[in-house]
Amino acid sequence: MPSPFRPARELLIQYARYHRDRRNIATHVVGIPMIVFAIGVLLARPAVGVATPAGMLALTPALMLWSLTTLWYLTRGEFLLGLAVSLLNGALVFLAAPLAGAGVVPWLAAGLGLFLLGWVIQFIGHYYEGRKPAFTDDLIGLLVGPQFVTAEALFSLGLLHGLRAEIERRAGPTRIRDLAFPA
Repeated sequence: MPSPFRPARELLIQYARYHRDRRNIATHVVGIPMIVFAIGVLLARPAVGVATPAGMLALTPALMLWSLTTLWYLTRGEFLLGLAVSLLNGALVFLAAPLAGAGVVPWLAAGLGLFLLGWVIQFIGHYYEGRKPAFTDDLIGLLVGPQFVTAEALFSLGLLHGLRAEIERRAGPTRIRDLAFPA
């Protein structure tokens, strides 16, 4: 089993090999943040009040998971990418937290509904790709997904040229795959 502590560059190249169709990437840009938000909703309960010098902090499983994943992202190399994905994930978890205060039914409906919808959107993308999702071969792909989406956003802003060039050199360029339809 491959180590989950490989450098971000290697993880992204491996993940990109499953994501070269532009439609698949687009579905992930929508589906992955939706899943992260849904996980934030579902893990926003229970909350335990912890006194800090700045006041009370609501310690939740979502905050603990965000802290652990932030540590992981920031130690894979590619510091700007690690910081960006951590901030985006943190924003999604922060925005999801108020839904924990809803009743049990709305909280679960929002969390589970968005989680399932996010996965459906991604699986549609993999139809276009013609490949199974990366996590089926390496579970670390579940952590790399948000990193990949963030990298794509940074690439679109003209950042991380070297990383983008190496991904495209080793995984291939993005494209629109021709779909064969039976006659």
